Amino acid sequence: MGKSDENSLGLVGSMNLQGGGGKIMPAANTGPTRRALSAINKNIIEPPSYPYAVNNKRSLSGRNAICNKPPVHRPITRKFAAQLADNKPQIRDEENINVDDNDKEEGGDFNEPMFVQHTEAMMEEIEMEDAEEKEEQVINIDACDEKNPLAVVEYIEDIYNFYKKIEEHSCVAPNYMENQKDLNERMRGILIDWLIEVHYKFELMEETLYLTISVIDRFLAVHQIVRKKLQLVGVTALLLACKYEEVSVPVVDDLILISDKAYSRREVLDMEKLMANTLQFNFSLPTPYVFMKRFLKAAQSDKKLEVLSFFIIDLCLVEYEMLEYPPSKLAASAVYTAQCALNGFEEWSKTCEFHTGYKQEQLLECARKMVAFHHKAGAGKLTGVHRKYNTSKFSYAARTEPAGFLL
Repeated sequence: MGKSDENSLGLVGSMNLQGGGGKIMPAANTGPTRRALSAINKNIIEPPSYPYAVNNKRSLSGRNAICNKPPVHRPITRKFAAQLADNKPQIRDEENINVDDNDKEEGGDFNEPMFVQHTEAMMEEIEMEDAEEKEEQVINIDACDEKNPLAVVEYIEDIYNFYKKIEEHSCVAPNYMENQKDLNERMRGILIDWLIEVHYKFELMEETLYLTISVIDRFLAVHQIVRKKLQLVGVTALLLACKYEEVSVPVVDDLILISDKAYSRREVLDMEKLMANTLQFNFSLPTPYVFMKRFLKAAQSDKKLEVLSFFIIDLCLVEYEMLEYPPSKLAASAVYTAQCALNGFEEWSKTCEFHTGYKQEQLLECARKMVAFHHKAGAGKLTGVHRKYNTSKFSYAARTEPAGFLL
């Protein structure tokens, strides 16, 4: 193709109208003003640079300078080119497209677009982080008492760690009645059920009742007693506990009176000396009561939960078989059982687990026995605990439905 042919096809020079006849004459040669056809075709195939802006006030040569500038464009993949050609989302045909492992790793054709996989991975990480954040935290139950000097917040953890270490010394063998020739576990239950009523009538402190039971069991575990002296042991244990816990101690004559004058003053005082010497005057061992106060605080209890928890553990005081459990486990199980009865489902928080030292699974066996005692509380002859907690003073806790689903 000659030069004239090339101008006729692809190059059009600047035109000037000269003469009246309208003859068109070529203007002076000012250099090439249009590109070759091959360059134009190249720009059609490849996308223009972004952004692409033209100033209308520029001369033709200025426009050509912009057009002749090499385009800066993003690389076009096979997948993107096909989408542009069809002008619709590409649907992968698994039968017709073969993708090797390298293409999958590099983000080629895959079951899901890379941005979908990346988004799902991010969402999973966010959900895992949210789950960790929402995981229950242990509450600082002593924060509200930091300014209360009587709460001894600085030492409270050390105190209860000490209680947990020495509580085994307050426990007795769960079969100690086998060493008593004239007593049995049924007699022990009758004595304690009667003492619970006496304690209630005298309006004594709760600590006094638990210490009384502890003194009785520890004494009977190491000393032989005949049946007719068993009530004397109970009355004397109550007197010792009152001297240790109470501000105002009942007089000996009152204790003789409630025993229907079965014993003399001298017998009471002699038994007091015998029991104190046998126990080596050690009345400072932890009872379930000290653990109950701490565990109820960990459970963030209200009045209802507190009263029901004490009702359940008082039922256990009468039962000889519950001597197999240490005081801390009895207290934790009572709180757990009361929570289940009030809420209708199992509930044992991380805070309770931390402060009690017991997981929910460790309490289930003891809790099931407590539910059974709750079921039969008002039946039979030993109903002292039920009558005590079936009063307005204790919010009629004995009328609460037991957590039967634990059984």
